Amino acid sequence: MKATIYISLKNGVLDPQGKAIENALGQLGFDGVDSVRQGKMIELELTDTDANQARGQLQEMCEKLLANTVIENYDIRLTDAE
Repeated sequence: MKATIYISLKNGVLDPQGKAIENALGQLGFDGVDSVRQGKMIELELTDTDANQARGQLQEMCEKLLANTVIENYDIRLTDAE
């Protein structure tokens, strides 16, 4: 089973890296970009075949290590390994 975790800053949290990307895009001539928010994606290959059990473990991983839940949100997506 494959897990993809998308981590993004919560609304209202300043995103200096996103602002730097926004400014750089404008300097490169890419007009029409009003706002950029930067985040991260983590992919994991799991041996677990029970989706509910895997989701529980992934939530625990996010809460303890992968995401700073004070300022970040996370979204877990599970797919069958190909």
